[in-house]
Amino acid sequence: MFSPWRQVSEMFSYIRRNNMAKAALEMAVWDLYSKLKGQPLSAVLGGKRSEIEVGVSIGIEDSIETLLNRVEGFLENGYKKIKVKIKPGWDLEPVEAIRKKFGDQIPLMADANSAYSLNDKQLLKELDQFNLMMVEQPLAHDDIIDHAKLQAEMKTPICLDESIHSAEDARKAIEINACKIINIKVGRVGGLTEAIKMHDLCEENNIPVWCGGMLEAGIGRAHNIAIASLSNFSIPGDTSASSRYFDEDIILPEVTLSKPGIITVPEQPGIGFDINQELIDKLTVNEQVYKRDTVTFY
Repeated sequence: MFSPWRQVSEMFSYIRRNNMAKAALEMAVWDLYSKLKGQPLSAVLGGKRSEIEVGVSIGIEDSIETLLNRVEGFLENGYKKIKVKIKPGWDLEPVEAIRKKFGDQIPLMADANSAYSLNDKQLLKELDQFNLMMVEQPLAHDDIIDHAKLQAEMKTPICLDESIHSAEDARKAIEINACKIINIKVGRVGGLTEAIKMHDLCEENNIPVWCGGMLEAGIGRAHNIAIASLSNFSIPGDTSASSRYFDEDIILPEVTLSKPGIITVPEQPGIGFDINQELIDKLTVNEQVYKRDTVTFY
């Protein structure tokens, strides 16, 4: 049976990169298709979970005290993973402070956002003492070779993010042991179709994955919830409640925690949320309508 999202992917195949734009259109087709089938998007994608565990990402704070207060608040809210950003000069000290205050057992990871190089290898190896879930993308944003060299000397799992744009990128990284975990961001990889390919490849190779966040509004957040219901998304993602970032989200109802650190996967057809058209109309500053012939999916 010919799949509409595969048709969309093939239409885009001659276009290099521009993954965010491709993802926006391809994800809309997945939503439409699942609504036509009368099934939730998670089920159409092959999801198995009715609930997903979620965590939060904490940026570079003004002080250790502020950081510790924020971690404490998120732990009280039940989030299942704490991700802290690190950079040269803000790395070992904040991680050590969190461990000293909250213990070795809280699910803690560090995200370096490509801030280091192999010249920092000895410093990065010091992170091993803190029992981290992972250190995310410590080296260059487009690298896998140096990450393989670093992973060979680190106990802490390296998670690749920015350098993985496709299942083919993931295959190469896995083959050279550049990482032990991969972060799948649907927008970064060009849509749900590629995200599923990456998920399946990683599952076959015993590489756990998780769904990263990119400050999505409600529509993107809903797609993240759906993809995170797949079996190999075994690490809590960054898809927190709408109120974590927005006074008002553009969906109804907004994304909320059904239990501490838990989001329930919608059972309604499609993404499971309605568009808050009244809010979108209020915020719209310009509008352009494009029309073309109807495309029939078979």
